[in-house]
Amino acid sequence: MAGWTDNPAYVQNKFSDVLAVSSLAAALSPSYAPGVNLLRSAFLDETDKDLRRDWDEATEEGVASLRAHVGSDVDDPRLMALVGELSVRSERFRRLWARHDVRPKRGRVSQLRHPQVGDIDLHSNKLTIGGTDGLLLVVFHAEPGSRSADLLAILGSLSASPGAP
Repeated sequence: MAGWTDNPAYVQNKFSDVLAVSSLAAALSPSYAPGVNLLRSAFLDETDKDLRRDWDEATEEGVASLRAHVGSDVDDPRLMALVGELSVRSERFRRLWARHDVRPKRGRVSQLRHPQVGDIDLHSNKLTIGGTDGLLLVVFHAEPGSRSADLLAILGSLSASPGAP
């Protein structure tokens, strides 16, 4: 079994702000970087949209899980600012927010189109970090022996190369 260092991983807060990221996650997507808000990136960054073959499903999950994670704290100024910005700048976000879907983040298969290695499918596990205000650890892994596992290993080699971004 591959070690944890072979898996892309990041930590996010309840507003989908990335707080910490592994080097392989950073190689997987420019959105996996400390300080990036994943919802803002998903709805407003064309690069992120191009990366996700499953963009429709990912954005539905993102909005529903935001509602689940903030719970009844809908008057939080940080939430109001994020929802306001995305509502003004993205019709899709506005429609999804108006549906009032509530669904905590759960494991799924992310279907990506990476500019360096091509189409890659990664399973994700989303683990709540106890004793925190809604921090979540997201760990990706490929099916062992699959083409996606090979591509993830290649991406790891590329990101570990001298001069890699």
